[in-house]
Amino acid sequence: MINLILCGGSGTRLWPLSRTMLPKQFVKIFGGQSLFQQTVLRNQAVCDDFFVISNIDQYFLAVDQILETGSTKARFLLEPIGRNTAPAIALACLALAPETIVLVTPSDHCIKDEVAYTKAVKQATRLAQTGKLVTFGIQPTYPETGFGYIEADGERVLSFKEKPDLATATQYLEQGNFYWNSGMFCFQAGVFLTELEKHAPEIYHASLAAYGAAQTDHNETRIPLDAMQNIPSQSIDYAVMEQSIEVAVVPCSIGWSDLGSFDALYEETKKPNNANAVLAGECHAPQPLCIGSQNNLVVTGNRQVALIDVEDLLVVDTSDALLIARKGSSQEVKQVVNALKEQHPELTEIHRLAHRPWGTYEVLVASEQYKVKRIVVKPGAKLSLQKHFHRNEHWIIVSGTATVTVGERTFLVRPNESTYIQMGEVHRLENQGKIDLVMVEVQVGEYTGEDDIVRIVDEYKR
Repeated sequence: MINLILCGGSGTRLWPLSRTMLPKQFVKIFGGQSLFQQTVLRNQAVCDDFFVISNIDQYFLAVDQILETGSTKARFLLEPIGRNTAPAIALACLALAPETIVLVTPSDHCIKDEVAYTKAVKQATRLAQTGKLVTFGIQPTYPETGFGYIEADGERVLSFKEKPDLATATQYLEQGNFYWNSGMFCFQAGVFLTELEKHAPEIYHASLAAYGAAQTDHNETRIPLDAMQNIPSQSIDYAVMEQSIEVAVVPCSIGWSDLGSFDALYEETKKPNNANAVLAGECHAPQPLCIGSQNNLVVTGNRQVALIDVEDLLVVDTSDALLIARKGSSQEVKQVVNALKEQHPELTEIHRLAHRPWGTYEVLVASEQYKVKRIVVKPGAKLSLQKHFHRNEHWIIVSGTATVTVGERTFLVRPNESTYIQMGEVHRLENQGKIDLVMVEVQVGEYTGEDDIVRIVDEYKR
């Protein structure tokens, strides 16, 4: 069985932790692990391999985090743009043998009861082997209005229900045969493709054409932008699950949460004997001081946070943004994100500490005509051969040795040495050593935005 991990979505309801370039599934706030890594570790016990569907910009995050789990078995399907779950799953299934059992899981869900989860997956596998499209129905614990529901009679699906109002959700719980739609599935790759062609032929044929135009190199398959744009955008639920007569459900109680809001994060992380739920949003974050305060969620950044005589708050601190909200209002975070997209879009896109295929950079100071960064380049990695039209750059090496290319020259720069890159010059930074290269970059110019980069040669195909 292969675990098909869906890595789409930006997690805007968890801003400022979650950003476009570091969505919630890759944020390490769960004992130094991300939800994506927990998904990989959880499914290692029930699956033989992994097939990760990711946006091209987040591919390197997935690669690095899978390696950190100790797993080396993974294939990648890279999408230039998202077209929802039905095309994503179709493209992956086209790369597999028809009889392959596929376990489809989101990368950003929390599952606490792994024993019950393993039991549910085994039950789903048995049903999938008989030609069924299996979905996992979560036993509801309260009348949630933010989830779709599955009406069932044992393993037989009677109907799918849209997100209900509170009265309807309460009625579902009282009736007892309604389950939350988890967004997890299990089926044979060929069975899914057959049902997709039957019920959504336009998606099937466009996906088939896109897969035929894809470029495959070792363990990664890249879909061309124009081919991806030709695929209609639709979820697996609308395209197949709600249309097919071959659908079954495995009702289960596995300690599941989609962690779709800070309120949900509080509920999943609050420990019975602690007054507040506390999470470290950044490495080595100081523990918050909570005096006379209880029932708060506190996510700390790199600053000291102190709470005095407050209750029922959501406090999320990062290096460049602070969110304070009352519990119960976290669904309104989307309004903040929408406003910031107009006023300060960079705050929704990327953290001050940004991850790149070659390492990281952290913005230390940003002003109108200059910016200061701390750059770390991993051993053996190199930045793209590039140039800038609006800024000059000064590089000061802190540790490691930099191999620098400027125009036709290539030379070494060692600790406590520096070099200068003039505006418009073609240049490259490379770490040919065995330890991290750490440097400080000072940018000076009329514009220092991240989009002022012309990549001439790029190892990472950006």
